[in-house]
Amino acid sequence: MLDVESGWERAVETVLGNYLQAVCVSDVTDAVQSLGDFRSGELMLIDTLSEDSNIPVSDRTLASKVRGAPAAVLRLLSDVQVAESMNAALAARTRLRDGESVITADGVWISRSWLRVKRDEDNASSVLGREHELRKLRDQLRELRARLESAKKLQNDGRMRLGQLEERREKLQREASTLLSQYSEVKANLDSARYQLEQAEVRRREVAEDRRLIAQERELAERQIADSRQRLQQAHDQLEGFSGRRESLEEQRTELKAELIRVREQAIEDRRAAQEMAIQFESRKTSKESAAQNLARMRNQFEQYGRRQEEIRRQLQRGEGPLADQQDQLEKLLGVRVEVESELAAARKQVEAVESELRNIDQKRMLVDQKGEEARSAVSEANLALRELRVRREGIAEQFEKTEHDLASTLEALDEGATIEDWDERLIRIRTRIDRLGPINLAAIDEFKEQSERKEYLDSQLADLNDALATLEGAIRKIDRETRSRFRETFEKVDAGFKRLFPKLFGGGHAYLELTGDDLLSAGITVMAQPPGKRNSTIHLLSGGEKALTAVALVFAIFELNPAPFCMLDEVDAPLDDANVLRFCDIVREMSDRVQFIFITHNKVTMELSRQLTGVTMQEPGVSRLVSVDLDEAVRLAAS
Repeated sequence: MLDVESGWERAVETVLGNYLQAVCVSDVTDAVQSLGDFRSGELMLIDTLSEDSNIPVSDRTLASKVRGAPAAVLRLLSDVQVAESMNAALAARTRLRDGESVITADGVWISRSWLRVKRDEDNASSVLGREHELRKLRDQLRELRARLESAKKLQNDGRMRLGQLEERREKLQREASTLLSQYSEVKANLDSARYQLEQAEVRRREVAEDRRLIAQERELAERQIADSRQRLQQAHDQLEGFSGRRESLEEQRTELKAELIRVREQAIEDRRAAQEMAIQFESRKTSKESAAQNLARMRNQFEQYGRRQEEIRRQLQRGEGPLADQQDQLEKLLGVRVEVESELAAARKQVEAVESELRNIDQKRMLVDQKGEEARSAVSEANLALRELRVRREGIAEQFEKTEHDLASTLEALDEGATIEDWDERLIRIRTRIDRLGPINLAAIDEFKEQSERKEYLDSQLADLNDALATLEGAIRKIDRETRSRFRETFEKVDAGFKRLFPKLFGGGHAYLELTGDDLLSAGITVMAQPPGKRNSTIHLLSGGEKALTAVALVFAIFELNPAPFCMLDEVDAPLDDANVLRFCDIVREMSDRVQFIFITHNKVTMELSRQLTGVTMQEPGVSRLVSVDLDEAVRLAAS
């Protein structure tokens, strides 16, 4: 009956409480006579025909937020004022009289001497929330029913429209089959002409691209030749000018190297002493800071323990007084608990007995329902079998009427040993043979002509593909022959360079490259290396420095075959000792006439080999700076 204004549902439910579960009657007096049979539970009745139903409702009370409420509910709600916020409710609380209260929209109910709040996890679990949801579902149900009726009408119209469209589709399919045969013939001719045109266009583009590439390569070659001639002339001029200064610069370079070695050794000694002093300073500084932190921590702990001791003493003094009173109260509560538990045990036994009886009654009811369901299923099956026999009899009678045969004469002509299963099997075999024949194709002749033309076109394409495949196979064989020849030539040159450079780097020994297969295009390469004084069976038995020198010999052999503009070496000399570093530097110096080397190193011997040094230094802690030194320029400045 209640219609609550939106937003005030929680407030109304908080005030009414159990009134929301009440039953509305016309006269409460008539129901009092029947209360003698009411043994357990809770019941609330509300008189809807009260004489004072016209109760004045103020806009400031909760009754103004409810419509359709009985007089008893309106009287209860008229004593409750409403507030828009908690601050407004607290302000109105000071003006309340006896029996009056104020409530907010979110359900906070306040009077002069009490406060009540009700909170639910979900609004749908409340009575008014469920009622609101039921009203919404009823509206949705009415809307869905209206939409269902509309959909049924649209379905009937669609079926009629579908029948018309199917008739039109059949007509269009017959016309399309005629046009399709004509289209196939024209398409075959068009595809053949288009393919020939595409082949001619592709060949034309390839020829044009080849001509363009050849012209570009020719222009590039001419520019490179002119540039090379100019650079060659400049190199000759520079070589004549430098030949006179070379001897004097070599002498200055030797003197500068000796001075540089002395200065470096002195710098290393100074740096080592400075590092030792810095380490000692940091160690003593760390020890001092650690001792200061430990002292401060121990002082804080001492102060905390003192405060904790005082607090425990105060708690002990406060707890000794009320301990005896709490002990007496505890004994009383334990006695009450024993009585309540005994009553609860007796009530539980009664509940268990009632539940056991209910379970027995439910089991008997389920057995009776099961037997009734089985009987209804048997009757339904019998009715279905009877209706099936009637339908089959009517169908057989209609077939005899259409074929003008007599049932009695047909039964007499049947074999005595014939059964329904035998005739069904014969019928299935005959239908299967008819289905295998398929429908009659009236357009088979046209389709055969179309497929024959298609086959001739595909045969011509297959011939072209076979010719192209033969051409490609010939080109592949030619490429394989040339690849094997070039690979064999390259392998022999790299092997010869590897055999020559390995003894230079190791001061003896021998090494070579070996193919691991017969086919040059798929065979692997094994590096065989034996330094002087070793009889290792595999390269994995070499040390790190020996592996590094072997790799350097192989890389330099490849560089001799096809020199690159420059070569970068990243700490190649790191695992080498001084003797091997000297041999490594000799090889690099020898190849530097043809290849420019950029190497990263920490070795002083390798640094002496370079013409340009670039490094990072830290003059101040945390401040890095890039330093570059041109040795040729330094020698020139020293000489001047």
